[in-house]
Amino acid sequence: MDKLKQMETFVAVATKGSLTAAAHAEGVAPAIIGRRIDALEARLGVKLLLRTTRRISLTDEGSAFLEDCQRLLAELQNAEASVSAGGVKASGHLRITAPAGFGRRHVAPLIPGFLDLHPEVTLSLDLTDRLVDLVNEGYDCAVRVGDLADSSLVSLRLADNRRVCVAAPAYLRQHGAPSTPADLVRHNCLAYSSVSSQPRGWMFQVAGEVVHVRVGGRMDCTDGAVLHAWCLEGRGIAWRSYWEVGPSLLDGKLTAILEDFAAPPNGIYAVFTQRKHQPLRLRLWLDYLKQHFRHASDGQETV
Repeated sequence: MDKLKQMETFVAVATKGSLTAAAHAEGVAPAIIGRRIDALEARLGVKLLLRTTRRISLTDEGSAFLEDCQRLLAELQNAEASVSAGGVKASGHLRITAPAGFGRRHVAPLIPGFLDLHPEVTLSLDLTDRLVDLVNEGYDCAVRVGDLADSSLVSLRLADNRRVCVAAPAYLRQHGAPSTPADLVRHNCLAYSSVSSQPRGWMFQVAGEVVHVRVGGRMDCTDGAVLHAWCLEGRGIAWRSYWEVGPSLLDGKLTAILEDFAAPPNGIYAVFTQRKHQPLRLRLWLDYLKQHFRHASDGQETV
């Protein structure tokens, strides 16, 4: 008797709670289901199910075997879907979250193309700078920028996130450029004023070591786009990610400073709850993100 069919039958009986329900779902007689279970238990030499006239329950061995069977069957299904030339279509709804600024610029533009490829998928995008609880709030995936806190989530690094100190040419003409990170104490710095960023300050690499410099200024804000705008107006020095200020550097509206002290980049990640048993729509979305950011890196579009 086919081992795979025995495993599928065992999972069906265990999840549906009876031989009759499993038989009805497959369109066969309950006796056939019973013979498959008997053959499986005989082959393994262990009792998996405790059967009475009223109910079926799993033994300890049966509970452990059920988890393994579900994992193996899901992996088989995923493997078949991966090599099937269009035979399996992704469907269902994806809930995605990303930081507001980065998501607006680098995630939202990807979604129409992804949905064009997979017309039976729908998608909700939540742009927020708060740390979303994927499990309790029912999200499939988050795109996150920066160092990740330790958690049970699985992360996929998409790209490096390079950070740079910038100022408008008008500000530098009036106030001069700092020569070292320590010189920032004499400048008006446009700080991101979230609770998490305040204690650490701006990061630089000095004499081979990463140091944190506490900066101050007359204005701070919790919105990176506002800090960028103030910087363009010549209001002070900002420490921003290259994905945000890169175009302003390329067109000369901003100037990079303290480049010799730039801290090592942190990361841009896709974060999700588990690596196995992913629905096809999520696996395809993760692949789509990887391809986009890999091509961006190949084209030297630094984020």
